[in-house]
Formats: sequence, C-alpha cells, structure tokens
Amino acid sequence: MQYLLEGESSERLYFRKISIDDFDSWLDFHKDPRSTLYWKGDYGSPDEECQKWYNRQLFRYENNLGGHNALIEKKTKNLVGHCGLLVQEVDGNRELEIGYSLLPKYWGHGFATEAAKKCMDFAFQNKFAERLISIISLTNIPSQKVAKNIGMQIGKDTRYHGNDVHIFEMSKEEWKLRN
Repeated sequence: MQYLLEGESSERLYFRKISIDDFDSWLDFHKDPRSTLYWKGDYGSPDEECQKWYNRQLFRYENNLGGHNALIEKKTKNLVGHCGLLVQEVDGNRELEIGYSLLPKYWGHGFATEAAKKCMDFAFQNKFAERLISIISLTNIPSQKVAKNIGMQIGKDTRYHGNDVHIFEMSKEEWKLRN
C-alpha cells in the first residue's frame, strides 16, 4: 500500500483509507445521474455501483495497486470525495494514474485540484514513477480542467474500457521545473 496517502493532508483536506463506514455518504455520488454522464458502462442500481466501488478499492489495497483515499474536509469532518494514485494498464503499459471523484455538492470548490496536486507531489517526492497520468473522457471538461490546473497536458488520445479518453500526463522533470 505504498501509494496511499494515509495520514497526509493538504490545506483543507485530510487523506485516509476509505472505509465501508463511508458507504452511505458515498452513495450520494452514485445516486446523482451526473456521476455517469461522461463514462459509458453497464450500471446497476446506486447501491450496487457503490458496493462495486468499494470492492475495487479494497482489491487495490490488498494487491498493492494503489487506490483512492477518502478526502475529509478539515473544517466539517465530512467526506468530500476520493482521490488517489492508481496502478493502471493503458495500451499495454503499466501507468500510475491520479484519479479523483467528488461528491456532486463539492464540485466547483477546488477540492479536486487540491487533492490531485497533493497526490502528484506525494508520488514524485516518493519516487513512485517518472511520469503520472490521468485518464479522462473526451467530454469531461470539468475533470480536464483539474488536470490542467495541476500542470498536466494531453499526451495522447486512446480508448480505455470502451471509452474515448485523453491521457493527460506530467513527467517528474516537468514537475521539478514547476516546484
């Protein structure tokens, strides 16, 4: 579980492992139809999708594939969303991705940018990879803005899990120049 930011924090957020105790709070993400607006897939009920989410994260934790961290707002102690470093396979290559998803009521407040930047800094400072990516749907402009806000640029377009996506990227060398 070297990729987890457990115990880390940013200006407004604490990072910790996800917990099944967060299920009811995170269920609101899956109840909002906007959460699947940009990603094609066969979706079950909100309860089923939330359970799949937690199962995937726990599998990642158990198999050292990174995983999302719960993002807890310092001021309110509320779950804001999830963000983390995820080991992914893209076009036959093993990559380390910064992934982020926020509860809809927290969209547009800079939390995703803050969390993604913290993940980027953590990954490069700990020498986890020479390059980080974010896999973002071609139509997901809000997530593309987050990637751009932390200095990532589109490296290529590809198909990922049946979706047309941009692969945003930043190298460790580019990161060093910015910091």
